[in-house]
Amino acid sequence: MPLNRRGLGAALAALTATAAKAQTPDPAIIKPQDWATSLGDGVVTNPYGIPSKYESAVIRRDVAWLTAAKQSSVSFTPLHALEGTITPNGLCFERHHGGIADIDPAQHRLMIHGMVEKPLVLTLQDLKRLPRINRVYFLECAANSGMEWRGAQLNGCQYTHGMLHNVEYTGVKLSTVLEAAGIRPGAKWLMAEGADAASLNRSIPLPKALDDCMLAFAMNGEALRPEQGYPLRLVVPGWQGNMWVKWLRRLKLDDAPWMSREETSKYTDLLPDGRSRRFTWVMDAKSVITSPSPQAPLAGRGRTIISGLAWSGRGAITRVDISLDGGRNWQAARLDGTTSKLALARFYAETDWTGQELLLQSRAHDDTGYTQPTKDALRKIRGVNSIYHNNGIQTWLVRPTGEVENVEVS
Repeated sequence: MPLNRRGLGAALAALTATAAKAQTPDPAIIKPQDWATSLGDGVVTNPYGIPSKYESAVIRRDVAWLTAAKQSSVSFTPLHALEGTITPNGLCFERHHGGIADIDPAQHRLMIHGMVEKPLVLTLQDLKRLPRINRVYFLECAANSGMEWRGAQLNGCQYTHGMLHNVEYTGVKLSTVLEAAGIRPGAKWLMAEGADAASLNRSIPLPKALDDCMLAFAMNGEALRPEQGYPLRLVVPGWQGNMWVKWLRRLKLDDAPWMSREETSKYTDLLPDGRSRRFTWVMDAKSVITSPSPQAPLAGRGRTIISGLAWSGRGAITRVDISLDGGRNWQAARLDGTTSKLALARFYAETDWTGQELLLQSRAHDDTGYTQPTKDALRKIRGVNSIYHNNGIQTWLVRPTGEVENVEVS
């Protein structure tokens, strides 16, 4: 069944056909509804706005058996239930190593030291006096899709791909602060450390730090949420989420990496021969169909909108292909909305589903010429021992009932 690209005309024809099938008046349109016959709640009933009660299932979820304790665990963004590209603040996935730090912003400090001319200790207000910037970036955990290395396991794109979000950050350029401190000759690396109980720290090459990294204190127009690093976090565009140190308290410059726990025993990619790839920072091009998917089954036959997300840590998404038959045939999807560098892109494809089984796949391309690989292609090089940097093509099996299952094809 080919993808249908007739656009608005086909959509209107499908709606007309549906209307023609109506044999009796619909009570939902002819019967006065309760909400139209009595006054609703007034303003400030909820001083901080909350979603409709009918959207109560759209929440972050965790997988209990993935980790030993919630203080060092993860919750997943409900990608299947979201539209557009911007992730609401309350739905951005969480990943913690020592629980959420509860920080009084008035007492929080950022220290810059090491190979600098003038060590600095800055308050949040000091940072807010510097020139501000606003940037939209995706953030993806290196372990996103990690449980799929050995085969299809987690049944839902919330769980297979939900360690991902995309927001607008407000803050200052990291380079502004480092240049104010004065970088000494010979400095090549930056160590960023959090104020949480884990004191999580990562080494970052100085050229990256001076390029596009940010010190962010707001996301989507409001202060960072506590689980997202309030009151200050590091933003490292396009690179793995573990490097985006939350509750940022310290930056140290030196001439060599620190070889911390999170870049030696963790966040390295174990190869079949026992060696490991280290410093694999960049999140390569990746995509996933969010609807239909296991948590968003098809409601019935007829006009169907296939929708999903694509992203690349190397640049901007230029094209996404869709396959209905497990990768044997591909057609270009339609990108819609703002498609910018190092941010999520939304894609769509329209088809008329007649009830046959489908093997849905998406394949992303970025402006560097990189094409998202199959899982088999990745495994031939990387093996199955890693849990990081799995950007292989995802397959959903759509059954005649409309139910969707996580599967693999070879």
